[in-house]
Amino acid sequence: MIIEKLKESGLKGRSGSCFPTWVKWEAVLKAKKKVGKCFVVCNAAEGEPAVFKDKYLLETYPEEIINGIKIAIETLDAEKAFIYLRNSYFKKFKKTLEKIIGNDPIELFAETGGYLCGEETTLMESVVGNRNEPRIRPPFPTEAGLFGFPTLINNVETFYSVSKIEKGQYSRTRFYCISGKVKNPGVFEFPEDMPIGEILEQTNNAPLFKYFVQVGGGASGGIMILEELFNPVEGAASIVVYDQVETNPRDLMRKWINFYYNQNCGKCVPCREGVYRLKEMLDSEESLNLPLVRAVLNVLGQFSFCPLGKGVAFSMKSLLERVELKK
Repeated sequence: MIIEKLKESGLKGRSGSCFPTWVKWEAVLKAKKKVGKCFVVCNAAEGEPAVFKDKYLLETYPEEIINGIKIAIETLDAEKAFIYLRNSYFKKFKKTLEKIIGNDPIELFAETGGYLCGEETTLMESVVGNRNEPRIRPPFPTEAGLFGFPTLINNVETFYSVSKIEKGQYSRTRFYCISGKVKNPGVFEFPEDMPIGEILEQTNNAPLFKYFVQVGGGASGGIMILEELFNPVEGAASIVVYDQVETNPRDLMRKWINFYYNQNCGKCVPCREGVYRLKEMLDSEESLNLPLVRAVLNVLGQFSFCPLGKGVAFSMKSLLERVELKK
């Protein structure tokens, strides 16, 4: 059975959560037996800055992705599947995907919001026509997802890997996005445990200047300095390279906070007010009140309703811990 193969493979979700894939599939299967119906969703929202591996996979391996989704439908005996695509992907890949799908019970769905629609509970609210806001968990999507039924939600790359596992072709690799101040940006496939520094070397992207990297996403990813590049890449597997001399950390924080400010749903007070106050401080001409900035980040990290606010805290705290702040 494919679930046993997923377990043996050690495959973890490629959306950034790194949750064991087989556990999610098994949970949906068990919940489905109780209620008699379930759904499958392929999350292709990919709204995180500097993350573009799903676009590459949709361009290069659409048959494998659809095959992975079909395996999920058959394994779970699901009613149907949805491929939730960010708007630009929907326009670009609609015809190609529809041709491959044919008469299979798979529906393409165009994103109705922005970055937050990549969060799985917000995605479900979008599909059923509700406001683009995250749900309270529990219950989790595996128990009560689309239309109240158990729902399997996996990332594009996860379904690609499922197809490879089913064919016996999976070799514990994953796809990495490399961008920033590098010679050779793009998407590359390497072992999932390869250190960051080695990936940069192998792709001819290791800078000769002093640099730091943002790993896991271009807004929510953590900052790592040279001494930490023996670690493997986590999260959504993106690596953004910054020149440590030329980059003004405050400008970088301002770039992140503008993104989060524009993508904020406003549902919870800690995130809504915290992001606003951080933007206010970063846009000011005055020197940053670092104790106050850290206090706001702590509130965001601990009390935000969904991962958006937690992402603000994680990226900014890691930057402040590792890179000297300039005025």
